[in-house]
Amino acid sequence: MPEFIINTDDNVYVPAEDSYLLADNLEIEYGMSVLEIGTGSGIVAMYASRLTDNITVTDVNFDACELARKNFQANNIENIEILFGNLFEPLENRKFDVILFNTPYLPTEEGEVIDDTLNYAFDGGLNGRKVIALFLNELKSHLNDGGIVQMIQSSLSGNEETLAKLDELGFMAEIKASEHFFFEDITLINAYKV
Repeated sequence: MPEFIINTDDNVYVPAEDSYLLADNLEIEYGMSVLEIGTGSGIVAMYASRLTDNITVTDVNFDACELARKNFQANNIENIEILFGNLFEPLENRKFDVILFNTPYLPTEEGEVIDDTLNYAFDGGLNGRKVIALFLNELKSHLNDGGIVQMIQSSLSGNEETLAKLDELGFMAEIKASEHFFFEDITLINAYKV
């Protein structure tokens, strides 16, 4: 795949292995509506824009929204709507066919929290599930029947808990791909709303 022009910002997560694990495994067909939560630099949405032209992204970090806009412009991508806000907050009752989220999954002690907007990108709370739990609780009301969720998390933040919660919500969920790094596995979980 040809590379994109990627501008970076000190206040925004720089695309890393987890970003590309998601970008390389997108299950999107043309015409599907796509939501990416926590777009950061916009890299995953840019890959998605090759597959469909109905994409919305959100980020709780205003600097990320501005950086994504800059990156979309630099790559002549015009079909992505950018909304500032936390998780599903700016979307009201809208629903999508595909929801993507590279979650903030790192277990974070109080002393590890950084006083910076970059903290949003990785701070998963004490057990790594603070944001994941909020996301899963709202997920069903924003996904169309037959839709798919593709989310990245770490083995440190409880893959089995996520799979169990998705099962409880009526999804068919699986670990679709994973990569091992040092002391953890970064996993891509696909969940289908049946």
